[in-house]
Amino acid sequence: MPAAWLTPSARSPGLRGWPCWTVLGLAAWLAGLPAWGLDLQQAYEAAREHDATARAAYAAAEAARERLPQARAQLLPNIAFSAGRNRNDLSREQSGLPLAEAPYYSFNQTLQLRQPIYRRPLLLALEQASHLVADAEATLEQERQNLGVRVAGAYLEALLAQDQLELVLRQHAFTLAYLDAARKALVAGSGTRTDIDEAQARLDLNLAQQLEARQQVDYTRRQLESMTGQPVGELAPVDPQRLALAAPQPAALEDWLALAESVSPELLALKSRLEAARLEIGKAQGAHHPTLDAVLQVTRSASENVTTPESSYLNRMVGLQLNLPLYAGGYASSVVRQAVAESKRAEETLEAARRDLGLRLQREFRGVTEGVLKVRALEQAVRSAEQLVKSSRRSFEAGSRNMLDVLNAEQQQQTALRDLAQARYLYLLSRVRLQALAGTDPSAAISQVNGWLAPR
Repeated sequence: MPAAWLTPSARSPGLRGWPCWTVLGLAAWLAGLPAWGLDLQQAYEAAREHDATARAAYAAAEAARERLPQARAQLLPNIAFSAGRNRNDLSREQSGLPLAEAPYYSFNQTLQLRQPIYRRPLLLALEQASHLVADAEATLEQERQNLGVRVAGAYLEALLAQDQLELVLRQHAFTLAYLDAARKALVAGSGTRTDIDEAQARLDLNLAQQLEARQQVDYTRRQLESMTGQPVGELAPVDPQRLALAAPQPAALEDWLALAESVSPELLALKSRLEAARLEIGKAQGAHHPTLDAVLQVTRSASENVTTPESSYLNRMVGLQLNLPLYAGGYASSVVRQAVAESKRAEETLEAARRDLGLRLQREFRGVTEGVLKVRALEQAVRSAEQLVKSSRRSFEAGSRNMLDVLNAEQQQQTALRDLAQARYLYLLSRVRLQALAGTDPSAAISQVNGWLAPR
């Protein structure tokens, strides 16, 4: 039986060499998608402006920056003005006899300036505010790192879903052609009913796989759209010829750990929180300290003396005000113990994060180093599968193989192509994650991966 129905093999997950009906079917499905093209760099830039999580992080940083001027304001002069006007009904007696008095009005106006001279909690609060602002800035940088990882993950996941759909459609074409050939062989008397049933069973399973693959494509595109705020059409795929399979630089895991220890925004944020918690202990202990303020006050009043209601006063006062706490029922001591416990919690949280970061760095470091070996091994597996397809076709034409053997060889090739695509995307994502964990510029990592995509 001629083998003209067999589809030429492919060297990479693409549409070249597909049956014309498969290409037309996929083209018709893609025609319903928006025509706006997108690469990884554009997706990242759009997500920085649109992603709700990123915008929330920016707003949180803006709010935290106000802690510094608020703490500084507590050490600056405080000026207040108060005024009051009252109606007074005064009753008086003299020698046991009531005296008639008419109601009268009184008023007072006070302008006061208070300048803190010594308030230990306020001094520590200013230093604490600087650490809290540093925490917010590091947290914002960490969110920028996370945004790059999330966008890269969503983009590569969308590419993988698209590749899987292409492979499923290609497998559908192989199976459909095999079913047609099996039916013709049965009519000609050289085939069996088992061949037809085998092909039909695979075709039915493939239809379910198509549905799942289309749903995954739709989901991953919508996920990317929710981050970028723009419709997603054609995605720039990974170009195997451009893709650089190289070990991470620096090449030693210890160097990455040292880099993360010094510049990782996650650790920097936790270090700032620890310093703020330690200063909170000093603030709590400052409740036992005296406070000293300079006070300047001018008071103007009239009819506020019940003895001489018609009198008026202008009082100018300059002085120092000392406040010495003596006993508060144990409240201050309790606050100190609470602050010590919070400081211990912040210290242990930092240590736990440092250990967890080391484990994650090791995982992503191995994901890059071993990903290079895995991609190269799967590239060889694809070449071997391609050779198996060619050999199976020749054996089929010679009569030593049946059509099921050829179909199994084709399916093995598609599985190898799928695994190769997954390995490439995981390698790229591991590179982005590794650089994000180490605290390097996320834009540089995104730009590097974007340079490995095919030009649109």
